[in-house]
Amino acid sequence: MDDLVWRRFDCFIGLFGDLGNFLRKLFNISLGGADELSGYGFGVATTFALSFALLEREHIRVDAVIAVLPKRLHVAINFLGLWLLIGFAFILTAMVWSMVADTLTHGSRSITPMRVPLMIPQLPWLFGWVFFVFTGMLITLVSLQRLWRRDRDGVQALIGVKSIDEQIKDESV
Repeated sequence: MDDLVWRRFDCFIGLFGDLGNFLRKLFNISLGGADELSGYGFGVATTFALSFALLEREHIRVDAVIAVLPKRLHVAINFLGLWLLIGFAFILTAMVWSMVADTLTHGSRSITPMRVPLMIPQLPWLFGWVFFVFTGMLITLVSLQRLWRRDRDGVQALIGVKSIDEQIKDESV
């Protein structure tokens, strides 16, 4: 269901942009705001996609480096990568939080003809960042629990690089 909602939203934004281009080229009429709305939607969708990518182990890694390291170091490298990613996201989230607080304090609006109150796109954007950090912290805790139980395969399945077989299985379904 969620996939269908995002596809319809994406289709709507695309058609709205196309209609705006068509009207502007043929009749010199502007819908004004198609690019603004699509930018807001892209920003919000991206923050939630980060969490999805983390759960699916789809974040980009340097697999060539992992392949040459001894297997006993894989867990440590994967934890380091996860902590660096979530640490960076935490810093970014704190900065976004500060920006949204300023927006709410000053009642800021966009400087476009639409004059959108910036809290409308910024609050879901902030929530997406918070959700990403929360997801990363939860994955870290579950991974540590698995490591504590000496379940290295379980840790690998949660935060490790996908094997070629796993990637083929994902792509063929």
